[in-house]
Amino acid sequence: MAYLLQFPNNFRTFSVSASSNGASPSVPQTGGPVILELPLDKIRRPLMRTRSNDQEKVKDLMDSIAQIGLQVPIDVLEVDGVYYGFSGCHRYEAHQRLGLPTIRCKIRRGTKETLRHHLR
Repeated sequence: MAYLLQFPNNFRTFSVSASSNGASPSVPQTGGPVILELPLDKIRRPLMRTRSNDQEKVKDLMDSIAQIGLQVPIDVLEVDGVYYGFSGCHRYEAHQRLGLPTIRCKIRRGTKETLRHHLR
């Protein structure tokens, strides 16, 4: 299964591939962040247990996402083919509660040292 995203003409061109066999989409090795849809179950949320979300904000986001879609992608760090989400907690939970299989992400590549920095 492939996901097609349409962007205004002033966005940089890149290619993304995804497969329906459970493999993660591939992110280009060079350049800056890319925006694509990732399956929710492919994003690790290592800080989810450290805080609780404002449920009114989640409900408002659910209403908005159901009507107009997600307007601001969540930030995701990709390290060695594994995706880590440290922000966008309310948007992520809204997608979960709506039963949506994917979420729009701004993905940047990082090293294990970058990951360790985020986990401090």
